[in-house]
Amino acid sequence: MPSILAQLYVGPLQHLAPPTMGLEAPDGVPAQALIDPAYLDTLLERFGAQYGHGDRRAVASLWSKWHFSALAAHGLAANLLLARDLPLGLDELHLQQSPEGQTIGYSLRHAGRPLAKLDDLSRFATLLEGHLEPLIEALAAASGASPKVFWSNAGNYLEYFAGALKDHPLASPGIAEPARELMASRTLPGGGRNPLYRPVRYVEGDIAGNPRRVRRLCCIRYLIDELGVCGNCPLACRDRARSLETP
Repeated sequence: MPSILAQLYVGPLQHLAPPTMGLEAPDGVPAQALIDPAYLDTLLERFGAQYGHGDRRAVASLWSKWHFSALAAHGLAANLLLARDLPLGLDELHLQQSPEGQTIGYSLRHAGRPLAKLDDLSRFATLLEGHLEPLIEALAAASGASPKVFWSNAGNYLEYFAGALKDHPLASPGIAEPARELMASRTLPGGGRNPLYRPVRYVEGDIAGNPRRVRRLCCIRYLIDELGVCGNCPLACRDRARSLETP
């Protein structure tokens, strides 16, 4: 891995597997395959086996959470800390997968290019237009889940890693502001609705005053009975509020 990227995988990213370099890894899968309906159907069947082939919508959502977590971590780290645009478009990227089909790593063609612009939201175009938009459209079609579920999953991890990067040794003051600006905008640079708008909110938490992090939309993992809701679920937040209101 080029030294320019190696410096990213310390501090809050020290447990993240760095990407491999080259046209493709020996056992890698072209990311473009993810928008092939036949391949994606087979992948979700394989991934869903560990959940008893439960509700396809929840299975697809869970798969996307693993995938988007890695995407957000690598993509934001290079974008915000190094001002580099990694080749994360589906047409350039190769994936490393677990036997269950979970995304566990990436193989990059190169170490990215310097961002052409730093002062507007177009710096995130590769992430949004080259990866998230086509993949989310494919996941929604393959599973029957609303695209909003997958955008919420992506936004959840973008918000999380934007916050985590402030503790990175390379971070300068306000390092996360471009990502926060993206998630605070109702529209995208082209004028369309921003599906990443405010994916997370912070509400009153414990008795010590520590805020609770709550997703704007549920990831629907509860549709698989043995899983229930996640720790940031808005459904759980509402249920907790109702219980406090009950005499």
